[in-house]
Amino acid sequence: MRQQISRILLKAAGASAALALACQTAFAQEAKDLKIGLMATLSGPAAAYGEHMRDGFMLAVNQSNGALGGVPTNVIVVDDKLDPDYAVEQATKLIEQNGIDVLVGVNFSRVMLAVHDPVVRAKIPFIGTHSGPAPIAGRNCNRYFFSTASQDDQVHETMGRYASLKGYQQVVTLAPDYEAARDAVAAFRRHFKGQIAREIFPKLGDTDFSDDFEQIAEIEPDAIFAYMPGGMGVELVNQFHTSGLKGLVPFLSSRTVNAVTLPYTSEMAEGLFSATLWAPNLDNPANKRFVREFSRTYDYAPSVYAAQGYDAAKLIHFALELTGGVKDKEALLSAISAAPFESVRGDFRFNSNQFPIQDFYLVEGVRRTSKLYEMEAIARVFDDVGDAFSGSCRI
Repeated sequence: MRQQISRILLKAAGASAALALACQTAFAQEAKDLKIGLMATLSGPAAAYGEHMRDGFMLAVNQSNGALGGVPTNVIVVDDKLDPDYAVEQATKLIEQNGIDVLVGVNFSRVMLAVHDPVVRAKIPFIGTHSGPAPIAGRNCNRYFFSTASQDDQVHETMGRYASLKGYQQVVTLAPDYEAARDAVAAFRRHFKGQIAREIFPKLGDTDFSDDFEQIAEIEPDAIFAYMPGGMGVELVNQFHTSGLKGLVPFLSSRTVNAVTLPYTSEMAEGLFSATLWAPNLDNPANKRFVREFSRTYDYAPSVYAAQGYDAAKLIHFALELTGGVKDKEALLSAISAAPFESVRGDFRFNSNQFPIQDFYLVEGVRRTSKLYEMEAIARVFDDVGDAFSGSCRI
């Protein structure tokens, strides 16, 4: 009897193996190349952010020998020019003329708000790699949209929480006078339990902060919170260094001191703080490999923008390993939502709105060598946190 059962089990195992081989053969015959549209800001003053994101994504594609999940992969890179109308035209072209299977990218919120709806209406899986406006995380969430970044408010909230944990009672905020910057200040206030001594909103594009620093010196706050991206942020950091306030007033920021701006601020950014979801010194094997191979491949240090792009490609890679291809879109969406990959940031899983539940860190500008400056994570401020808008999402 025992021998008969063994023969039956062996026969069943053989049949299962034959079926698996038949399925793999059938898939190989039906599989088509994977077409990915990668949209980033690659021209103008903000081009560095898009270049980091693109390079991070392409590093992971190259690590898979140009075949994410074993599927030959064609990445079509487009520059959105930081122009919402132009971005919509390019997204439409990618969908209708190029026949993309997945869209990846977008650096800035005004572009994301323009292209999100046309893409998800076309039922194209869309993986955001930086921008995360509140409507997309909340009431306008969609099962075709995922993010490997964060909701926009979360880094500002992180600094607000840190300021409260430090016991700061009086903080001056400094941000350009436009909607996204005012939203950043509001997000900071959401977790800051002290008082805002003054809100200073320089005109967008201004690069002379001498009057602002005079106001801050008169107020003598416990800290400054600055949201000042791009070139304005570079000038702010450089002028803060010579203002006489450095060393007297802690400088807290978001999207101001980071790996993209460090080459232009260098020693002037040493000791200044920011908030982020990733840093090059996070201690996990995936991150160590990413930082090592990115630096070796591109000859510059990666930023959080590169890390988010890299994670997007890894997410697609492992989702495709589960599904075997993109033919079954429902299976692909399910595989992506499972987040079956090792993120460079360590813990990673999707919330109900398909934005990550993840950690956020206090980071500091540090000197590694005479020429290399990096952002170093020095404290975890939030552990496994979702965003404030996920409760409004109904996927």
